[in-house]
Amino acid sequence: VSPTPGCLPLCWGRGGASVACLPLGAAGKLEVSMPAVVEVESGSTARIECSFSIPGNGSYTYIDWFYIDRSSRVRLCRVTGSEVLEEDTDYKGRLVGEDKALSISKVTVQDSRTFGCQVGAGSQGVGENHTELRVYSSPLPPGAPPALVLCPRRSLPPQIAQCVSENGFPPPNITWHKNGEQLQPEENKVKILATLTRKSSGLYTVSSSLFAVVTREDRNSLFHCTVHYWLRGQRRTVESPRVNITVFYPTQHLKLRVVPTSALVKEGDDVKLVCEADGNPAPFFSFYKKELEKSWQEVTSLADTNSGVLSLHNVNKSSSGLYRCQTLDLDDMKLLEKDVELFVNYIEGVHVKMEPSSPLHEGDSVRLSCSAHSPVALDYQWRDERGRKVAEGDQLFLSNITFETSSNFSCKVVARSVPGLEQSKQVAVAVQGKPRIVAISSPLYVRQDEVVNLTCKAIAFPRPSVHWNVNGMAHEYVENQHIASNLTVRVNHDLLRAGAMCRVSNALGVSEKHIQLLDQKTSESKGVIIVAIIVCILVVAVLGSVIYFLHKKGKIPCGRAGKQDITKPEARKDKNVVEVKSDKLSEEAGLLQGANDEKRAATDQVGQSVVRC
Repeated sequence: VSPTPGCLPLCWGRGGASVACLPLGAAGKLEVSMPAVVEVESGSTARIECSFSIPGNGSYTYIDWFYIDRSSRVRLCRVTGSEVLEEDTDYKGRLVGEDKALSISKVTVQDSRTFGCQVGAGSQGVGENHTELRVYSSPLPPGAPPALVLCPRRSLPPQIAQCVSENGFPPPNITWHKNGEQLQPEENKVKILATLTRKSSGLYTVSSSLFAVVTREDRNSLFHCTVHYWLRGQRRTVESPRVNITVFYPTQHLKLRVVPTSALVKEGDDVKLVCEADGNPAPFFSFYKKELEKSWQEVTSLADTNSGVLSLHNVNKSSSGLYRCQTLDLDDMKLLEKDVELFVNYIEGVHVKMEPSSPLHEGDSVRLSCSAHSPVALDYQWRDERGRKVAEGDQLFLSNITFETSSNFSCKVVARSVPGLEQSKQVAVAVQGKPRIVAISSPLYVRQDEVVNLTCKAIAFPRPSVHWNVNGMAHEYVENQHIASNLTVRVNHDLLRAGAMCRVSNALGVSEKHIQLLDQKTSESKGVIIVAIIVCILVVAVLGSVIYFLHKKGKIPCGRAGKQDITKPEARKDKNVVEVKSDKLSEEAGLLQGANDEKRAATDQVGQSVVRC
């Protein structure tokens, strides 16, 4: 509805427009200012300011807020000096605030329209202005495009991926990227199709599909889409996750290798022949081994034909040879094959020769020679039965051998160039001779009726037998040429008197030794007497030393002392005086006379007390 010519509209309702005629010149005195555009995000509160100036500091009589719906105006509320009158519209209950501004809560994209503010000031006239409210909705982040399986032999570009962005406003735009670079439509190579759907909520869903021709180089390429949208006047973007597509392509090259490296393979190892193809999916693998007369024996039964691995366990010399891996491309029936040589390092024929080989006797000399065969250089070591290295080289010379020399020697053959490749061969060096008793438990101190063990140890070859001349329980222990016999017996009077005899014999002779048994009580009594004598001697020696030391220091007075003259002032009154009777003087005079001669002169000067020894 158009306003009446020559008048300004004051307020419009749903049923039509109310018109009040004011002089156009009067309206020009009232100025209303509003922002041209207000931008808010969906779900937030939109606030639209309305500022006005009235000449002469006049006051307004009302403020009407309205929005323009197509060609009509719909009033939302009227603000007077004392109250706010809200109209019955779709915005009822969403208008907030009590000031002159218009605040709309929980805005949606349907609220994107033009809002107006009309101010009435009585005689000053009426003024109004408008603001365009723009509501934006950020689209949901796009999900990861599905990883597709593609075949490069297609003549038409296959679909690479699809990207969907939902609930955006205004409608967003989608671009595609490969390894970070944006893709542009290109005839017969790149094609991008987009669809736009508007929901009842006013939000948009955009779907974009990428079609592109791929090659085997794209097997590692990463694709993603980017959604571009506007928010608060700024261009913003959100990216999808990167995805890798599966590309099918035929095999062009084949590689066959030995794991571990062929130069380090030794007998007893587990070896894998790995066949690798650069096609996708991996082809079917077949394995063959070259036999005599240029024939090939299939060994595919030992392989995993899907992974292209031929496993050989506990390889030996016969495992060496030429192996072949073969594949067949079913699309073009192209046959590819690759060969590899497997060489297994080995040591065989380890042999130890002993010279002379006839029976050895004590004092003889013997030479041990070790030999072996291998395609690599060998080192030789000699070790005894305890594993200790006794010599290096392929020969071991033993001179003046004895029973103690008898042992099991081993020749250890080592291939230094192949870690872990080694073999050993043992040889027994046995020295023959009649038995030699090396240890007996004699003498043995025992008590009557006591149970004791009698021990007899000997060395001999051939293996001897041990006999005792007394009855008891015997136990024998044999190690190489050594034999030990333990006899458990009860001590009686006859055994104490006669002892026991150990007799060791073999085909080459006999040895025997006597074991003496002593009564432990007799031994103890003699021991006590000896200890007592030693103690007495020590006591006498100590006492003599003390007496002599005190005598040398003058601590022991001896002989006769005369009377002291107490009339002389120089004499000391507190000194003890020893008086010796005359009848004893002659007996003691000759004992220590020489020792005290030096003191007489000094003593006579002090008084008449004389000490003589």
